[in-house]
Amino acid sequence: MLTTLSSLIAKNRSWALQCRDRNADYFAKDAEGQAPHSLWIGCSDSRVPAEVLTGSHPGELFVHRNIANMVMAEDDNLMSVLQYAIDYLRVANIVLCGHYGCGGVQAAVNLPQMALNDENSALSRRITRLRGDLAAHLPCGRTDVAPEENVARHAALVEANVLAQFAHLIRVEPVRNAWRRGAPLALHGCIYDLHSGHLQALITQQQEELSA
Repeated sequence: MLTTLSSLIAKNRSWALQCRDRNADYFAKDAEGQAPHSLWIGCSDSRVPAEVLTGSHPGELFVHRNIANMVMAEDDNLMSVLQYAIDYLRVANIVLCGHYGCGGVQAAVNLPQMALNDENSALSRRITRLRGDLAAHLPCGRTDVAPEENVARHAALVEANVLAQFAHLIRVEPVRNAWRRGAPLALHGCIYDLHSGHLQALITQQQEELSA
């Protein structure tokens, strides 16, 4: 553990030095406060770091990540992040991002056959909720599915999850309140491809599209 921490600290020092070499005031501007343009709600997967894949600098993104980029109104952690980002940081965009190869989505598919299904744990409850969100899209019947078809099915489920979580996002109180008062807030649902490194937009909704 000490070796791992030492390596992280060494890489941090190298990164900080490179940043200061390029711009002597690089850190000074962030020390004065933050004004991110967007809130990023993404998956906790270690392969999907928001700042890295978007080429963002510190101070540009306010970030919340959880398993399978889920939006749950009863999740105080997420709701507090949303309220703070919208009401205090005045972000203009919320990006909800899923990714192909999502382990949370795969767990939702496999849940009935997993030991997790018999647990009374936070993870079990979350994956059970995710399975419910995806119920209409879950495969049934055939088990003799070719590998390429399995990949396509999983990709479709990941996209369905982004749309399902997006549907929750447009209904949570911090977002609804912002739109009611006329705040310029746009929501975007995206997919990240681990193989290409590319982001793809699936859906966008803005204030003027708010239904009564």
